[in-house]
Amino acid sequence: MDSHVYKTIQVTGTSDASADDAVRTAVERAAITVHNLKWFKVTETRGYIKEGKIAQWQVSIDLGFALE
Repeated sequence: MDSHVYKTIQVTGTSDASADDAVRTAVERAAITVHNLKWFKVTETRGYIKEGKIAQWQVSIDLGFALE
């Protein structure tokens, strides 16, 4: 089995639809500039409330990518 070394970064995704969609937004956007993404970990979920309803989900995640 090959050994890997990972670097982690934290990003926050947002979505009007759901927390899952906010995670997908964060991962897909990060994948444009960060190569070798391998895993994510949700570290915080929060949101914005407007007129008594959830208006936006905000999810912070740690992303791990393999160093070349």
